[in-house]
Amino acid sequence: MSVLVNKDSKIIVQGFTGSEGTFHATQMIDYGTNIVGGVTPGKGGQSHLDKPVFNTVAEAVKEVGADTSIIFVPPAFAGDAIMEAAEAGIKVIICITEGIPTADMVKVKSYIDQRDCRLVGPNCPGVITADEAKVGIMPGFVFKKGKVG
Repeated sequence: MSVLVNKDSKIIVQGFTGSEGTFHATQMIDYGTNIVGGVTPGKGGQSHLDKPVFNTVAEAVKEVGADTSIIFVPPAFAGDAIMEAAEAGIKVIICITEGIPTADMVKVKSYIDQRDCRLVGPNCPGVITADEAKVGIMPGFVFKKGKVG
């Protein structure tokens, strides 16, 4: 059973071509997660990890139907990245970034509350549905599909 992500989720990586985004996107792809592309402003039209790169989240939603985003951007830009994803219609936004200024997150919280989306994070390991989708930085091998208890 999945709650937020599953094998059919269409996931993009914001901060895709950076070192953290690249490392963790590779791990997610190896797990079998349906990464459909990534966003890095100024690098749209390129390919990275055999996936398309877009300049904006709105472009990714339009071109590949993205519905989930994971964010690997520096703290100073993370608030704007979250709001960009929400504005583009992303339904599940997962932000790994730690150290985002509190004032930025107050603004983000108010913005998110007015949209039809769910924010997980910031400063979290991500979300996983065992054997379906790993959207985060946790090791996939420690999770097993089945009942708890």
